[in-house]
Amino acid sequence: MKRSLMLLLMTVMLVVVTACGSDEESSGENNDSDSGDTKTIRAGIGLNENHPEYEGLLKFKEIVEEETNGSIEVETYPSGQLGDDRTMTEGLQLGSLEVTIPSTSPMVNFVPEMAVFDFPFLFPDNETADAVLDGPVGQKFLDMFDEQDIKALAYWENGFRDITNSQHEIETAEDFEGLKIRTMENDLHLDAFRELGANPTPMAFGELFTAMQQGTVDGQENPVATIYLEKFYEAQEYVSTTNHIYTPFVFLISKEFYDGLSEEEQQIVSDAAIEAGEYQREVIREDAEENFEALGEEGMTVTEVTPEAREKMQEIVQPIIDKYAEEIGEDLVQEVYDAVEEASK
Repeated sequence: MKRSLMLLLMTVMLVVVTACGSDEESSGENNDSDSGDTKTIRAGIGLNENHPEYEGLLKFKEIVEEETNGSIEVETYPSGQLGDDRTMTEGLQLGSLEVTIPSTSPMVNFVPEMAVFDFPFLFPDNETADAVLDGPVGQKFLDMFDEQDIKALAYWENGFRDITNSQHEIETAEDFEGLKIRTMENDLHLDAFRELGANPTPMAFGELFTAMQQGTVDGQENPVATIYLEKFYEAQEYVSTTNHIYTPFVFLISKEFYDGLSEEEQQIVSDAAIEAGEYQREVIREDAEENFEALGEEGMTVTEVTPEAREKMQEIVQPIIDKYAEEIGEDLVQEVYDAVEEASK
């Protein structure tokens, strides 16, 4: 009897110990696979999935997920699914979005000094833009986002902006006269086009195609990749290589999210933003010539603007450059122009 009771007690204790061990093991397994251990970066952009910017975003996703072994996942949202550039940038401040990669132009609402990159004819070519933006001067502007609870990690490329319209070819500055040109909601852009004699109309990008179809505006200005991939040739007849402004993209991440990463994770994300940006620049530049050819094949008249015509346009808008240089800070603007001159040698 005693022996039977002893065996019964030992059996009960074994069951209890086994159960406890199973609970601990199960708990450990749950912790390892807990979704809370996986950080998610939601990344939104305004352009569609065919644009080189989206290809760059996919490259960023690939690098981050591979280097972190999947502990950071990147969800991508093209075509303005999460709002326009300003809305998404505000989302970074609010912590409702982790990454967006807008043009620098609408960023003047957050960092007014970024307006220097809207100066017409600031950069003579891609190589000069790379040297300035990837150097100390470019970093100085990225650091300005810190005060807005945003971390700016790198510059990507939107490209040199060109003009399309439905009325006539633009070969000279005089051809702007009276044209209703959609621009971004950016005061410097508006003033520059007024100086050229155009009637600039600020408008959200998502409204542009319909506005061109309905004749609300005669034309617009964007890099050739955007012109082609957004199928503006369906609503416009003429495209001119004005190259009037070089516009960078700027890779932005929520400072709250970034600060919550480990040092190793921060390094991976930062390096990935730079590496993906270099890849994106290559893609967009390789596509540029093909895009102009494709626009011609779609029936658009492609007009090559001469260096002399661009020089005349620059002379006309110089008072606008002087005005905004004073507002931004003449010393800072001069620092940018000095960097451009040095990089151009």
